[in-house]
Amino acid sequence: MLTRVKSAVASFVGGIMAGAPDGEQLSGAELPPKFPYMRPAFLGLSPDEIECSADHIARPILILKETKRLPWATGYAEVINAGKSALNEDQACCEVIMVKKRPGGSSTPSKTPTAKRRSSLPNGEGLGLRESSESEGLVFHYWALFDGHAGSGAAVVASKLLQQHIVEQLQDILDVLRNLASLPPTVLGEEPNHQATPGTHRALTRAASLRGAAGAPGSPCTPPPRFFTEKKIQHESLVIGALENAFKEMVTEFPKFWGQCFPFAAKSFFHCLSFFSISADSCKGSLPGSLYEYEDAQIEREKAVYSISGGCTALVVAFILGKLYVANAGDSRAIIIRNGEIIPVSSEFTPESERQRLQFLGYMQPHLLGGEFTHLEFPRRVQRNEVGKKMLYRDFTMTGWAYKTIENEDLRFPLIYGEGKKARVMATIGVTRGLGDHDLKVHDSNIYIKPFLSCCPEVRVYNLTQFEHGADDVLVMGTDGLWDVLSNEEVAESVTSFLANCDPDDLHRYTMAAQDLVMRARGVLRDRGWRISNDRLGSGDDISVYIIPLMY
Repeated sequence: MLTRVKSAVASFVGGIMAGAPDGEQLSGAELPPKFPYMRPAFLGLSPDEIECSADHIARPILILKETKRLPWATGYAEVINAGKSALNEDQACCEVIMVKKRPGGSSTPSKTPTAKRRSSLPNGEGLGLRESSESEGLVFHYWALFDGHAGSGAAVVASKLLQQHIVEQLQDILDVLRNLASLPPTVLGEEPNHQATPGTHRALTRAASLRGAAGAPGSPCTPPPRFFTEKKIQHESLVIGALENAFKEMVTEFPKFWGQCFPFAAKSFFHCLSFFSISADSCKGSLPGSLYEYEDAQIEREKAVYSISGGCTALVVAFILGKLYVANAGDSRAIIIRNGEIIPVSSEFTPESERQRLQFLGYMQPHLLGGEFTHLEFPRRVQRNEVGKKMLYRDFTMTGWAYKTIENEDLRFPLIYGEGKKARVMATIGVTRGLGDHDLKVHDSNIYIKPFLSCCPEVRVYNLTQFEHGADDVLVMGTDGLWDVLSNEEVAESVTSFLANCDPDDLHRYTMAAQDLVMRARGVLRDRGWRISNDRLGSGDDISVYIIPLMY
């Protein structure tokens, strides 16, 4: 057991490999390439430049070329790690995407007045709805960071395909989003109900209903009243749901058998799992085989044909209809700096922040622990000579601590062990949400970790139209290589002070600010490694940073 938990799964570098012809079953290493390793396309790097960027000694900082420009004059910079993996496992994507109605799809006439364009943005982009013909669709802006681990494969796949899933989800609600004057209909395709709320209907007593009073169910006089309140769903909630479903479609779909034979039961059961961020994997062993046969959409399907190494976190920002939607699954982070104020717009998902969810899953599905782990948490490893004594512990129902009598089962290795950045799930992985990791196991064992990892993002919304923004007001997105060594306050101070010394009309200033920020987190190579201010240890991880101006 000690051998199994002393080290995490060894990091290995891999790309995306295409499947073998004629149905041959080949190992991942034998499959020909489909998506080769690459750096973000918007950097415009040649193969030789990509090779030169993978210098773990010099660690050159890559930025946009002067001839390149991202939407909103967004700044971007990145640097490779100090040697923990052969390649940079971070990936980034930035696009302006048009969502068009599916060919042959039905269309409900939009009653929304034509949206005004927001010409004061650096690129003059509007709120999202085109002024021209209604069929032209919806435009949104998309920024994304993917932090890979145990290989670059999953991050490359996500950087190419996640936005496609977002588009598909938005296509389903395109007509609804175009009609901002009315609340989304409860039943798609029906006209929104503008009747008064049920509170205006005359309430009927049970006796009156039984007597067939006017307005009672079955009475010919009036239509039956509604005895429940219908929730008013906002358009913002539809966009949030679209982002959440896009992440889910990237990773998981419901079991085929349940979906075909018991659609209502299947949806109810797996919606419950999704709510608690529990994957369908966790049901294996507790349900009949035919009830949990499933395929992981996109990444899992691709793994049957391609070799996709490792997993990745995902941090996405989408600008849709005047609002920034920040979706995060993992330990990357985004903050807004507005007039010197720091506004966090994401949360990190780590073994410590999700302790109760993980412990609850281990409690409900103990077979997932493989007889090697305990779902309980202790301040340290329990020793055999402490059996029978009382020790501090906490369970999934607790935020505080209590004492329990130690039993032999408590000698197992804790499901969550370590503190801060050293905390690990099953002594293996330090992040609890993301994409991929389908093959991840506890070292030297057959215990899968995937059931404990969730693809569900947290989505936060920032309404750009509610605030006045200056040239120095920005949104900063960064992978954990940045935040491991710099606090929110240090990042805000660095960005604010740099931008203050730049020409406000120079749109390249945000790229230079991103470069300066990455340089501060990387530090300078000295005899004792990479060092930053106050002789602190610099980041040895891959670092990727966006600086997005919010100015109107």
